[in-house]
Amino acid sequence: MKRSCLFIPHKLNSLSFVNTRFITKVASSNEDTITYCANIVRQHDYENFLATLLMTKAIRSPALVLRAFNVEVARIQDQTSDAQTAAFRLQFWQDALKDIYKNDQKLQNVPAHPIAQELFKVCSGYKLSRRHLERLITSRGSLLKSKYFRNMEDLERYAEDTVSCVYYLILGVAGVADVHADHAASHLGKAQGIANILRSIHVSNYHKMVSLPMDILMKYKISQENVLRAMDTEDMRNATFEIASRANSHLEKARSIQVPKIAKQIFLPAVAVNAYLNRLQKCNFDLFNKSLTLGNVTLPISLYYNRLLNKY
Repeated sequence: MKRSCLFIPHKLNSLSFVNTRFITKVASSNEDTITYCANIVRQHDYENFLATLLMTKAIRSPALVLRAFNVEVARIQDQTSDAQTAAFRLQFWQDALKDIYKNDQKLQNVPAHPIAQELFKVCSGYKLSRRHLERLITSRGSLLKSKYFRNMEDLERYAEDTVSCVYYLILGVAGVADVHADHAASHLGKAQGIANILRSIHVSNYHKMVSLPMDILMKYKISQENVLRAMDTEDMRNATFEIASRANSHLEKARSIQVPKIAKQIFLPAVAVNAYLNRLQKCNFDLFNKSLTLGNVTLPISLYYNRLLNKY
């Protein structure tokens, strides 16, 4: 298969329509904590923030809370280089989950952290699975210890734990109990998780961590030093092509599955994943191309267009 034939281009346009109102002095305590969650997602997970804004009102706020929790846990590995400090912060959230899921728990007994407080309301209100939330934490802890992915299967497992689980939780909020929706969520999460690893290569290099699967690097005889130095070579592009192909395969599979109508808006971030893979292809799989670090100004209208068509 030729590189140029790998991805089907998706029509992208531009729109700067997203303008949200945040914390005001007269906001209630509940509004403050919800706004805090929204701000965290907006600042650190902007593409998912845009997609979440386009959800129906009933699931928008709970989805923002769940994404804020995921962002807060994910940021731990970027906020400190000290493994012990990171472990303590992850343990805080493990303990917070224990408090949240105690029988007959009350809000005043939950840690006084805005995300923890809102997460308690969402979990108790929608009876969400504790297992998915725990996987968001333990997967980050495991990566902090191992520092790398041995193979593509390790990376896919990490993507399932860190991205698919968020989709499972939002499906729970929407009351979707459908095996096909879960199947699509699994594939979409893997596609998005793999794309996230590719997109964060500069951040990983800054932390002296090689996040690309070792079996792929060995296959193309790429040293870890070459990755850390961001050396663009033909072998590096071939390795990037193979990893991106796996992401695209999962994305296509997710899109081919028939899911309930409400699930389609939950899976809207697939549009952003597709857009990134297209941009990577246009760069001929030069993973270190500076254009890939720039924001996608055409994404908002593409998300809006797909939301109107109820597609993902």
